[in-house]
Amino acid sequence: MKKFALLLVLPLVLSLVTVAAQKKEDSAATSEQHVALNPDDLKWGDVPPGLPPGAKMAVLSGDPTKKGLFTVRMQAPAGYKVPPHTHPTAENTTVISGTFNIGMGDKFDEAAGKSLEVGGFVVLPAGMKHYAWSTGDAIIQIHGKGPFEIKYVNPADDPRNAKK
Repeated sequence: MKKFALLLVLPLVLSLVTVAAQKKEDSAATSEQHVALNPDDLKWGDVPPGLPPGAKMAVLSGDPTKKGLFTVRMQAPAGYKVPPHTHPTAENTTVISGTFNIGMGDKFDEAAGKSLEVGGFVVLPAGMKHYAWSTGDAIIQIHGKGPFEIKYVNPADDPRNAKK
């Protein structure tokens, strides 16, 4: 009888432990400190090595390289291009200034892309192949759950693989 009771209670205990762990993870992902920034407060630096050089990035909150929520802004100069790639997590992008272009698929095709104006927004689900470019100076804001990683469809497009 004790074995039968244990068999009934064990799945309940395991599910409670799983729920508690998930709540702790969700809480850690959202328990950031208060942040209030004006544009002049942002600290711009070069984009990480996984993105083509030439753009600048500022971290507004969180840490895109770690687990949890993050928000960054990117200044893309005229002519900036990011070849087709994917991310293991969803990417949420809002255009802050200028015009930014986005396309879906594994081939870079500006004619098949969409131009996003100031206030434009796009959600790219995890694993979706996409590419982006700017024809003029633009600032975009990206937010999502980290770690934010980039995997190029064609490994030769990955700036981390460039000969130094």
